[in-house]
Amino acid sequence: MTGMAHPGGPDHESPVLLHRDGHAAHVVLNRPRAINALTHEMVGIITAALEEWATDDTVRTVVLTGAGERGLCAGGDIVALWQDAKVGGTAAAAFWADEYRLNAMIEAYPKPYVAIMDGIVLGGGIGLSAHAGDRVVTERSAIGMPETGIGFLPDVGGTFLLSRAPGETGTHLGLTAGSVGAGDAIAIGFADHYVPSDRIPALLADLALREAHVALAAAEQPAPDSPLAAARSWLDDAYAGDDVLVILDRLRSLGTEEATHAAATIEAKSPTSVRLTLRALREAAQMTSLPLALDMEYRLALGLHSHHDFVEGVRAQVVDKDRNPQWDPPRLDLVSDEDVATYFVSLGERELGLAR
Repeated sequence: MTGMAHPGGPDHESPVLLHRDGHAAHVVLNRPRAINALTHEMVGIITAALEEWATDDTVRTVVLTGAGERGLCAGGDIVALWQDAKVGGTAAAAFWADEYRLNAMIEAYPKPYVAIMDGIVLGGGIGLSAHAGDRVVTERSAIGMPETGIGFLPDVGGTFLLSRAPGETGTHLGLTAGSVGAGDAIAIGFADHYVPSDRIPALLADLALREAHVALAAAEQPAPDSPLAAARSWLDDAYAGDDVLVILDRLRSLGTEEATHAAATIEAKSPTSVRLTLRALREAAQMTSLPLALDMEYRLALGLHSHHDFVEGVRAQVVDKDRNPQWDPPRLDLVSDEDVATYFVSLGERELGLAR
């Protein structure tokens, strides 16, 4: 995988490796045993490096990869966020504030930023890669926003990206916490270039010598088909509107295996998260910039961090792994519009201020 082209050392080394190769500056996420799960320390290292390279004339391209064989980044260090939630701490708020600022920096970066989205790319990994100017996927890419399954929401700009996917494909992925491969990732706007994994080492070597757009054009191949694009014939109608109960009724009425499975999947997620995510996607669709969406997500993240479902969802899916979360409220029809609205209130302590 991509990490094989770099010195991806054991986890006791720095969690982010920085090095230069020709006129390319490399960021290598270096927690392979944790699929490079993102910590606050890593956010700080990456931010400082990007700030320095932005004004360094010897750096023409920035390249993001992950050490190890499993993926670029499996998301934020969710266990640390869970532990903080259990004690009512503030570490998660500080982490998200710096992480979301980094996401905005990546989107506005003044130089080519090439993200190699090989293998697993989830949650926080999306924030580091899917806002890049050039996003590369391979046949091994598995890209997703699994947050409704742990009592959270698609953050790191996920609401902005999903709300701009063609038709209702983003709504489907956001509510079901699904993941997609290379063809779908390109079709829904999460990636740009398809490069087979065995050609990644040559691409990285080429990026040291040539301009990013030239190297990428030489390496990329036609993208695989997109099953999601083909499914728009039923997805777009089924997921229209702002009422998740209506969406579930439409999915069941279709009677197909795919639609029935989607309905059952949504019902198994945190009811609060599903309701909140649908509204957040509709709000983000009206926003004119990523920073606006990140500001909204910060408010929502802090609200959900103190909610029962986040602690319970992480416990069930990541800590105890019994896959049997006990949500509260336990059903979608028990979560009111008024309940959801409380999370969207602009309170001083929930303001990030990126869009100012």
